[in-house]
Amino acid sequence: MDKSFKRSALFATFAIFFFIPVSISVPFIHFHGINDQCSSVEARSFTQLLRNLSSSPGYCLEIGNGEHDSMYMPLMQQASIACEKVKQMKELSQGYNIVAQSQGNMVARGLIEFCDDAPPVLNYVSLGGPHAGISIIPKCPAGASYPLCQLQETEVYSDSAQDHIAPCGYIKLATEISEYMEHSKFLPKLNNERPNERNSTYKERFTSLHNLVLVMFEGDTIVVPRETCWFGFYPEGATAPLLPPQKTKLYIEDWIGLKTLDDAGKVKFVGVPGDHLEMAHDDVVKYVVPYLQNQFAFSS
Repeated sequence: MDKSFKRSALFATFAIFFFIPVSISVPFIHFHGINDQCSSVEARSFTQLLRNLSSSPGYCLEIGNGEHDSMYMPLMQQASIACEKVKQMKELSQGYNIVAQSQGNMVARGLIEFCDDAPPVLNYVSLGGPHAGISIIPKCPAGASYPLCQLQETEVYSDSAQDHIAPCGYIKLATEISEYMEHSKFLPKLNNERPNERNSTYKERFTSLHNLVLVMFEGDTIVVPRETCWFGFYPEGATAPLLPPQKTKLYIEDWIGLKTLDDAGKVKFVGVPGDHLEMAHDDVVKYVVPYLQNQFAFSS
């Protein structure tokens, strides 16, 4: 047999042996919403459901004491805590996926955009996230005594509210844009909205995602407008018309890279029936689980 042929055959054999596609389980982390905690029945059940359906390891990441801090700790601090926790988890060192619910998406995106020297986020599934802001103060349960429930619109952008009531970090009153741009301490930074403060690093990190799944609940009465879950919002200074994400300045001027991701086919705009976070089991299977399941790598 020709020696060159033997060498080629031997090389091919080694190549097959050393570069075998293998299935790896990428871990995920779950961020719960406001007024919740990882130890609650709902949060534990949802994390476990995702583990069972995806066969991937998953963890609910708690910020502070959970329920209390989700309401009263400013979002920049919540994102900072998440950043440090993720960097300390050896299980996530090679990359991980995120599933976030409601306000938990503000923490998740803060982690993605602001966290230095962090392991990469591969897939990010957002469930009912107020990404472009909410235009009204959220409804409170009957009898609730949270400061948010007594808050007046004129107080939303005060230092006291911004520093001590987490949702104020993403309240974007459509007719008070100048106040919002000047005094809101979280969302304008997260969305790279201030022209003189745009940070290309935030955009670079956001566009590194492999997939971005934006789930909007079509009967949502908590997140207003519900299209904010897709980055849709109103024009500056107006409450109509409601703009789809592709018609907003954030998308057109690509402040955080949403257009870049969309052009690459990496954004999934998903609408499901139900009120806020009322997601049917079949929809979880269809729209969440595929982005948590095993991925392929090559052994060497």
